[in-house]
Amino acid sequence: MFNVSSKYTTQLLQAESLVTEARYKRIVQFLTTRQDTLRLFLDDVKNAHNISAVIRTCDATGVFHLHYYLSEAHLSINRGISLGSEQWIQRNRVHDKAAFLDQMREAGYQCLATSLESRAIDYRAVDYTLPTLLIFGNEKEGVSQEVVSHVSQMITIPMVGMSRSLNISVACAVILYEAFRQRDKKGMYRTPSIPKETFSSYLEKWTIEERLKK
Repeated sequence: MFNVSSKYTTQLLQAESLVTEARYKRIVQFLTTRQDTLRLFLDDVKNAHNISAVIRTCDATGVFHLHYYLSEAHLSINRGISLGSEQWIQRNRVHDKAAFLDQMREAGYQCLATSLESRAIDYRAVDYTLPTLLIFGNEKEGVSQEVVSHVSQMITIPMVGMSRSLNISVACAVILYEAFRQRDKKGMYRTPSIPKETFSSYLEKWTIEERLKK
């Protein structure tokens, strides 16, 4: 655990009293590994299977924030695929894609969009230990031109088969695990990166929810 003010220390102790010690430690470990500066943006991805698989991979690789733009009313999740991982991911709906991407770049993020364009670079050539927003487009059109005009770099996954692209959920897993490898090698999963207030707030929230399940 890292140092927090007395106010948050009290909150953490209150949270700890709500669940078993083993479960409390598991939630603390989970929050410690969350990567505040490794984020995803889904550009109008609509297929529930793909969305759910992406969310599950986000959880597995420590992604805490999933941003998405959706032209439809609701984000569809297939819980038979996500297996409950959606409860651990912060899902943030974006209404103005250009403004959102400009905001992320101003905050110091490299905004990387998957693409088949010739100017796209090998995804393995990227330093994912830097603040990174990974962008994936929908199943038919890919990343929209509006998004392309605001990204820092286009990236691609090399392929030698007849098919030119991978399913979005597979492509997401391939790239996220490269980011995971780089960040893990640098020790970025061993110390908390999310703000202290966010850490203690979610620790309290999730321990209360665990208590209510009993």
